[in-house]
Amino acid sequence: MTSQQPAPAAGVETIAGPTVVAVVVTYNREKLLHEALTAVLGQDRLPDHVIVVNNASTDGTTDLVRTTFASVRLVELARNTGGAGGFALGLERALQLGADLVWLLDDDAVPEPGALGALLYARTRYRGRAVPAAIASRVVWLDGREHRMNIPRRRRGASHAEHAAARAVGCTPIRTASFVSLLIDADAARATKPPLADYFLWNDDFEYTARLLRDRLGLLCPASLVVHKTASFYNSGSDPGRRFFYDVRNMIWMLGRSRGLSPLERAFFTVVAARRFVRTIYRSRHRRVLVAGLARGAFAAVRAGPRPTAQVLSDVRPSGGDHS
Repeated sequence: MTSQQPAPAAGVETIAGPTVVAVVVTYNREKLLHEALTAVLGQDRLPDHVIVVNNASTDGTTDLVRTTFASVRLVELARNTGGAGGFALGLERALQLGADLVWLLDDDAVPEPGALGALLYARTRYRGRAVPAAIASRVVWLDGREHRMNIPRRRRGASHAEHAAARAVGCTPIRTASFVSLLIDADAARATKPPLADYFLWNDDFEYTARLLRDRLGLLCPASLVVHKTASFYNSGSDPGRRFFYDVRNMIWMLGRSRGLSPLERAFFTVVAARRFVRTIYRSRHRRVLVAGLARGAFAAVRAGPRPTAQVLSDVRPSGGDHS
């Protein structure tokens, strides 16, 4: 790679207000990561630090970050821990750096220049009873459609005052969100157990944000726009192939073992998940694969729960610290 790290726009201050640490988790997406980091470092309000958690990529990710984005802190893992493990470690590193706010991003998420600024504006101007614990961006696909897999679940039963305070800053109250552009309050993160690394992929963000926001405020900020450059316009109901195992196992873990949901929410999402599993299998061209994944996932979920995150990540923590 010969391109240079983009320079800050004229007049941009790298430190203004709270300390923001951006965390990007990546695995074998060198080209997309280049675009994502260019966008993160091209924000109207720059993050104070940027961390890339490299999930043992086998492409040119390491060289890309070290040569083209030299100011970025690179955390190299010995094996692929999935999004769940990557965000757990990235969040841990961000808190160690003294973050006031942690901005979580996927490696195929490209924020518009004002994305971070809009999140910070909403947080600063919000006049409700509590400081927002998390604020999510509006996520769209390549053609501008709202990306179905990243639509936050709205908070049912939010009070009139909560809606009014959120509406005053152009937001709506939410109950859960994805890790595709999510600004998290560091104090709330320190008081909440990290993402469960054993989830590996799927439903890890659902489970974590359900715990984070069970008794705290979450907002959706449409003014903060991020393009999620997935290969297709899909959601978790699309044909997942062998990865259906993780969807089933993790959702059953979520419904049966997580402390993030109230009893009423647990009952509601059980019905939603059951319908989605049936619909996914029915629409699939590989029904035998999905039925096998359903059986294996259910058996694994009933047999044992997720291991503690510290145990799952005990063999991948870099011994030499960040490379920056």
